[in-house]
Amino acid sequence: MLAESVDEEQIIERVAAVDIGKAELVCCVRVPGTGGAKRRLQEVSTHSTMTRSLTELANHLVDLGIERVVMEATSDYWKPVFYLLEAHGLQPWLVNAGDVRHLPGRPKTDVLDAVWLCKVAERQMLRPSFVPPRPIRQLRDFTRYRIDLVGARTAEKNRVEKLLEDACIKLSVVASDIFGVSGRQMMAAMIAGERDPKVLANMARTRMRAKIPQLQEAFTGHFDDHHRFLLAQMLARIDGIDADIAVLDAQIESLLAPFARDAVRLDEIPDIGPIAAAIIIAEIGVDMTRFPTAGHLCSWAKFSPGFKSSAGKSKGNGSTGHGNRYLARVLGEAAVIAGRSDTFLGERYRRIARRRGKKKAIVAVGRSILVVIWHLLADPDAGFNDLGADHFVRNVNTETKKRNHIRQLEALGYRVTLESAA
Repeated sequence: MLAESVDEEQIIERVAAVDIGKAELVCCVRVPGTGGAKRRLQEVSTHSTMTRSLTELANHLVDLGIERVVMEATSDYWKPVFYLLEAHGLQPWLVNAGDVRHLPGRPKTDVLDAVWLCKVAERQMLRPSFVPPRPIRQLRDFTRYRIDLVGARTAEKNRVEKLLEDACIKLSVVASDIFGVSGRQMMAAMIAGERDPKVLANMARTRMRAKIPQLQEAFTGHFDDHHRFLLAQMLARIDGIDADIAVLDAQIESLLAPFARDAVRLDEIPDIGPIAAAIIIAEIGVDMTRFPTAGHLCSWAKFSPGFKSSAGKSKGNGSTGHGNRYLARVLGEAAVIAGRSDTFLGERYRRIARRRGKKKAIVAVGRSILVVIWHLLADPDAGFNDLGADHFVRNVNTETKKRNHIRQLEALGYRVTLESAA
């Protein structure tokens, strides 16, 4: 049965494409010619990536009435060009380089790349990548830098633990967190010159005081002056990073103010805290019209398995791809936390982990969280309602479960007869 469809205009009349490098870019412009509808005028020019040159290019494109400017996502070099063209009222599109590959056997130069990109763009054969608006981009810069600082702090803490191991100080064997109040006080005393294991062990506080005998054994090592110097430097660096993170948190809270309502609604999800909510908003924004359905958002974030079908056969290994690593990290952490909670998501994690393993459970629950996030941001009136850890028990299909058990027993060689207990 034939289905009616409406196709858009195939040719964009006035289009430009930019092949971007670090120092210069090549711009190809294609506009209608004067000799008929099929005649096109083409202009190829090279420009510096300095602001003055980019401004001149933007003004020239505005004068030509360019409807769309297309560029590939080349490292971070596309950002100043994209932002400047956007500020001049043009319609820049960022496209995936994999969608505009050259045909095999064709020569490759910057000029030919720009011309090819322009011809593909004018026929509307490309899709734009998601580039959030300026307020979201600014918030994203801060949240990503915070993640990098947390990673640097973790690396420095690992160096401290390795240094103590080098000195045969087994504090991490006894204390679950050597950077707690007790651990920091002990390490500060060691830097100040204290070496007596009994004195160091007696600095333990609260529940750690029950481990004083083990702490005395842990501090019986060979901590010398070179360990003392390195430990002081490492702890100072950790404290400095802590201070930087605190300053960033204040800035993130300020930039998050226009989206405070959305952040609070995301915080309703049991496994999403304030920091995670800020990171999620910074990565996907709050305008869900960019993602028509929750499935589109999951596909963009690479939380949907990719399967290909050809000649009636399904191919692929079900992998999701790379996607946004910052978003994937926060969703993965939320999924792991959910696995320890008495919630619907927690029970879903445990059921999948038993059958398919923890890695697949993390991706599956992360996708479920992302679906919830899409619905909360897409509908201002929507609210989060936990289905409960007993959801699967309450909604079990008894007939299906009974049939499966009978089939399993019959496969083992038994003849099954059921009798109601009532």
